[in-house]
Amino acid sequence: MTPSARVQAAIELLDQIIEGARNKGAPADRLISAYFKTRRYAGSKDRRTVRDLVYQAIRLCGEVPHDGRSAMLAMATQDANLVPLFDGSAHGPAKMGDGEMAAFIGVAPEWLEKKLTGSAITGQEAEALLGRASLDVRVNVLKASRESLELPEEGEALSAPNGLRFSSGTQVEQWPQYRDGQIEIQDHASQWVCEAIGAETGETIVDLCAGAGGKTLALAAKLGNAASLVACDTDKRRLGNLAPRAARAGAQVDHTVLLNPGEEREALAVWAGKADRVLVDAPCSGSGTWRRSPEGRWRLDRKELTRLTKLQDHVLDIGAELVKPGGTMTFVTCSVLDDEGPARVGAFLSRHEGWNAVPIEMPIGRKRGEGKRFTPFHDGTDGFFVANLHFG
Repeated sequence: MTPSARVQAAIELLDQIIEGARNKGAPADRLISAYFKTRRYAGSKDRRTVRDLVYQAIRLCGEVPHDGRSAMLAMATQDANLVPLFDGSAHGPAKMGDGEMAAFIGVAPEWLEKKLTGSAITGQEAEALLGRASLDVRVNVLKASRESLELPEEGEALSAPNGLRFSSGTQVEQWPQYRDGQIEIQDHASQWVCEAIGAETGETIVDLCAGAGGKTLALAAKLGNAASLVACDTDKRRLGNLAPRAARAGAQVDHTVLLNPGEEREALAVWAGKADRVLVDAPCSGSGTWRRSPEGRWRLDRKELTRLTKLQDHVLDIGAELVKPGGTMTFVTCSVLDDEGPARVGAFLSRHEGWNAVPIEMPIGRKRGEGKRFTPFHDGTDGFFVANLHFG
């Protein structure tokens, strides 16, 4: 592909991604993969260059662009080397026209920027949300140790007890140590969240929004399979991935529970008032993961944020019913918005007597409301909020 053809390919992909953002369609990575499956002529360098152009444009444009061309025109205002590639050639983009408008450059749509500002996410803190994320792994102590494990590349030891960091794009999934379950991909902040739970051997621990079970597996490893773990979720496909992951990791999960929305209490009745710990890793906007999925800020709107905060209140209320006197519930979101962190904890405490927030001590993160928040700028991690709530 010529350089101009690569720019045109990026424009075509951005058109699809913008359409997907507006209509809640397929995410960018899936669209990019499908695009190149039908274009076998594109070599690996072509695919890599086009992908980089696409993601640079997504990160650059705060509002959802009108189309892919306006997004790439915004790129051209930042990189003069792109200007001559709008050359009108056979497979390249049309020449720039007089008065053509570039997309708006910024961190997020205006309404969302106000939410970020109100959450003390401004300046470098906000810009860091759109940087490139490193790749963090957790050494699975059921099968290996960080000190003795030999890997194809040497990782940076992190402050989390079993964390290692590699550069973005490191293909750890291809390593035999990954296939053998000796390491798991897990962001550094997520690893510390599992430490913050304070789980101990012999306890009953309910992971209420387990997804594919990343934190469930971390807890199993931390406790040496000496706790009763219950993994729950409403997503059958994601929850179905837990069993093979657990088998690979040598992790024991006592129960997996598929929840039907609106009927969660019936499915969880056997654990009502009996859990020592409940983890509520609640569905959220994912604003803390924009480094990995920058188009997420195009997909979020006010209505969706309202829906998510109501859902967070709902799962917190369900989780509270499972905790026995003296037990704790850990509330987590991969978000930097106060609406999905301190505000939810405050609302929960106002609804439930007998509960109080417990300070969290760890070497990274900063106090925010009744919990702690991790950010890419301050901590080099995804954005997370975590709070511990004690009952009785």
